[in-house]
Amino acid sequence: MRVFSGIQPSGDLHVGNYLGAIKQWVAAQTSDAFYCIVDLHALTNPVEPEILRERTREIAAWIVAAGIDPDVSTLFVQSHVPYHAQLAWLLECVASYGELTRMTQFKEKSALQDGVRAGLLTYPVLMAADILLYDTADVPVGDDQRQHLELARNLAERFNNRYGETFQVPRAVTPASAARVMDLQDPTRKMSKSVASELGTVYLDDRADAIARKISKAVTDTDGAMVYDWDRKPGLANLLDMFAAFEGSDPRTVAARYQRYGDLKRELSELMVESLTPIAARYRALRENDALDDVLARGAAKASVVASATYARAAQAIGLTRGR
Repeated sequence: MRVFSGIQPSGDLHVGNYLGAIKQWVAAQTSDAFYCIVDLHALTNPVEPEILRERTREIAAWIVAAGIDPDVSTLFVQSHVPYHAQLAWLLECVASYGELTRMTQFKEKSALQDGVRAGLLTYPVLMAADILLYDTADVPVGDDQRQHLELARNLAERFNNRYGETFQVPRAVTPASAARVMDLQDPTRKMSKSVASELGTVYLDDRADAIARKISKAVTDTDGAMVYDWDRKPGLANLLDMFAAFEGSDPRTVAARYQRYGDLKRELSELMVESLTPIAARYRALRENDALDDVLARGAAKASVVASATYARAAQAIGLTRGR
């Protein structure tokens, strides 16, 4: 069953990206899994060209370091496969202005921009094109991306109804724990690459002492009851979710093992260091050689074979003529 997922090169990776996306990719990787660095999406915000190029390579190195095998799964950069942008235009001509303006992330991000970019409005359509190009059945997504996945489903169904069966209608797959890792200092806000506080975000390249400090200072509550309850105890629930995701267990099972917040935090820090240290070591080794460019070129060539066939099918269905 084909899987597709993507990640923006928009900042330093943190444990939310790892637990909510990359770790799930590793677990699900097969010869039919396509993992994409969506550099076109990053253009919806101001970014210096050299910084974007560097971040794209950094993200690719982290993904491979975390366990994605390019000889098994397909890893590529979005802009290296032009059919993403081409299919996005066809889907924009099926999408409505109203449904795009109702996207929660558009409302939030447009409020932070002076002179809102048109791409910020339409990038959920590009995201839909990313998914539909690969006849994707399952899309691993965090809770914050579920609305965009629903748009992709709606556009696929609308296109199929108007022009004939063309696209596979995808479904969302979310991890059992840590689908949305929250800021350690403000557990009402997700951990973010772009909105980061000094103590609220644990980055994948943080040293052991930094991880321990951030976890030890994570906001919890004052009653001391070890209960997994997102409504009443979001800070504690966030830590339990993270522990369960790293360990591969259930947050309620984790809670039952501890009586003191301090013990939980200490052992969570140790578990995170144990899990992340070898990944960081592999990342540094990858950044010191040039093999990554070959990996991404091979991935783009493989992705293009699948994407070109899907785009041709959609173009034919919607009425475009074929060139010689």
